[in-house]
Amino acid sequence: MEIGTVETDVTIEEEELQQRRSSVKGGRGGTGNGGGGGNDDGGDHETPKPKKKNPIMPEENHPEKSKILTWFLLLVVVMTFSGLIGAYVVVATNGALEWRPFSLPPQVWVSTVVILLSSATYHFGKSSLWKMRPEKARNWFLATTALGAAFISSQILAWMALVERGLYMKGNPYAGFFYVLTAVHAVHVLGGIAALGYIVTRTWNDARLPEEQREKNRIEAVAIGWYWHTMDILWLVLLFLLGFWK
Repeated sequence: MEIGTVETDVTIEEEELQQRRSSVKGGRGGTGNGGGGGNDDGGDHETPKPKKKNPIMPEENHPEKSKILTWFLLLVVVMTFSGLIGAYVVVATNGALEWRPFSLPPQVWVSTVVILLSSATYHFGKSSLWKMRPEKARNWFLATTALGAAFISSQILAWMALVERGLYMKGNPYAGFFYVLTAVHAVHVLGGIAALGYIVTRTWNDARLPEEQREKNRIEAVAIGWYWHTMDILWLVLLFLLGFWK
């Protein structure tokens, strides 16, 4: 009787262990299912998260940043030339004996025609880009770039003509201002040519680009146009000073 009782107790203990194990496994399975359900519910509640990966927002904000950067750059340019022009006016009106004006070389007038043409060609290029004519826009932008290079070349020829005439910066404030004003303007025109190269490469295959990228290119073309037309206006101001305010 004792042996049978021991065997019965052992059997009862084994059954209890099996029941506990099964209950533990079931509890884990239930927890896992519950966790899975929780994750599914959490996934349903967190559905807006994938939308945050949409790159539209940076693309929309970038053109606005380019406009702000252009306005800041133009402000710096205008302040720089305002200081130089102010100094020119002060020295020109002092009546110093060293102030000896001279007739402008013909290359200066050639530069004027070239930069006016470049402003017109850029306007046509920007208009073509907004009218969804990328090929025409590209050709107009390339023409503007070529005219910008021609303007720099004519400026170099004007400086060489003055050197041949024996006119240097030293000893004549008027000559010094001519070199400084035209050189600073030429440096800024070179910056504009670099911007032209940027917009040409960006719009080279404009028809194959997504609409968001094309919209970005159009807005950047407007910002670059502001800069280029400002260079045109500044040149006319310098021409008036150097040619008529002596």
